[in-house]
Amino acid sequence: METILTEKQEALLLFIEQYQLENGGSPTLREMREHFGVSSDNSILKHLKALEEKGRIEKDGQHRGIKLLSNVKEKLDRNELKLPLLGTIPAGNPVASEEHIEKWMSVGEDFVLGGKQSFLLKVTGNSMINAGINEDDLVIVCSDLKPRVGDIVVALVDNQSTVKTYMERDGQIYLKAENPAYDDIYPENNLCIQGVVTGLFRYYKR
Repeated sequence: METILTEKQEALLLFIEQYQLENGGSPTLREMREHFGVSSDNSILKHLKALEEKGRIEKDGQHRGIKLLSNVKEKLDRNELKLPLLGTIPAGNPVASEEHIEKWMSVGEDFVLGGKQSFLLKVTGNSMINAGINEDDLVIVCSDLKPRVGDIVVALVDNQSTVKTYMERDGQIYLKAENPAYDDIYPENNLCIQGVVTGLFRYYKR
């Protein structure tokens, strides 16, 4: 069987590869048609069929779907870290909590500033909404970063955990709520910064 690609087949395969790397999935027929400036699906389908027959792409079982290319899957897998989800963290008044790994989640390494020294926490409460952190968000926390004034941190305050903005006033460290409905927190006895928030993920409910 002929395995050498034509120029148009090579161009389509390259487009699929680049699209998968950027989006984690395959382009639709319309996207392929618009990219190559053709008005009909027929020419795209013809080249897709040729690529499949030559063993360069595989269908994924969905209607006209294309599986991730092997080289794309290898690159995506190589660029992922598995981070532990350590339960919840209050974005409200601090509460007593115990760390435990609920599950491991794959995260693209480009999203993780602290690499393997990072973990995930699910936010409860709304004291940080003005900082863009909402209830049910997953925050990425790096335990290896030293906090600076203005950083959002996960802290153990008098043996209770919370997420707040790390601040200093008149030489005293305190934790600032990013919602005027909540009071700032001034530690009475102990303050332990467990990590600096470096990013977050948000799932939209459907």
